[in-house]
Amino acid sequence: MEDKTKKLARWYFGGLSSAGAACVTHPLDLLKVHLQTQQEGKLSVVRLTTSIVKNQGILALYNGLSASLLRQLTYSTTRFGAYEVGKQTFEKPGHSLLFYQKLLLAGFSGAVGGVLGTPGDVINVRMQNDIKLAPELRRNYKHALDGIVCIVQQEGFSKLFSGCTTATLRAALMTIGQLSFYDQIKITMIESGYFEDNPVTHVLSSVCAGAVATTLTQPLDVLKTRAMNAKPGEFKSLMDLFLYTAKLGPLAFFKGYVPAFVRLAPHTILTFVFLEQLRTNFGFYPVGILKS
Repeated sequence: MEDKTKKLARWYFGGLSSAGAACVTHPLDLLKVHLQTQQEGKLSVVRLTTSIVKNQGILALYNGLSASLLRQLTYSTTRFGAYEVGKQTFEKPGHSLLFYQKLLLAGFSGAVGGVLGTPGDVINVRMQNDIKLAPELRRNYKHALDGIVCIVQQEGFSKLFSGCTTATLRAALMTIGQLSFYDQIKITMIESGYFEDNPVTHVLSSVCAGAVATTLTQPLDVLKTRAMNAKPGEFKSLMDLFLYTAKLGPLAFFKGYVPAFVRLAPHTILTFVFLEQLRTNFGFYPVGILKS
């Protein structure tokens, strides 16, 4: 009988899993962007949701889905792929990487993914934020690829990487919070003897990892969203953006925290549940490990 718990994931499983999760959690991501970009901060999550559905229709909650999928297929495929390949390269059967080594590997993987995923992230933020603008001010991108073409033609190629610094830092912290902590928490739970390598353990581990990731990344996420949605020349530098946000008060750096966690928790859970199922059913056995 096969011992499927010994299977390894293929490098692209993370991107597929994240894209699948994004299809479910996209409305929560859209609400998070709206809360982060509003200046007055008077609308609650419920009022904001009601306003969008009432004025734009239920499908408006999925505005920018193509950009979200583009982002996951670039950003998440890269960071999950680099982390998984790194682990499989440096780990030996029966000898896992030490936790600090996982942290370093996750940080590097996230940084690379953050750079490559920035164009998709820029389009994602703009398409999600479009419906709150007056009709004459909307960018009206037809889909993610149309958005990329419009930005290159109208604003220049470099604008695709607007907010790249904060996006890269956030991606590094996000990957540390999600991947390395998920791995470590899952291993600790299984080694305790009270848990097995099954969906219950995967869900509990991913909830904890999602909480860590949200706390680590929320301030940078706010700065990244503001930078990507800013008008040309509105902020001279990252420090200028930081000071602008700081003037709104310390809590401004955590604006949208609740919907961010509410969105990230199910997204993290679904991503790792999908990933574990792909690993179990379509993964491969490492060299030297028997199937049973």
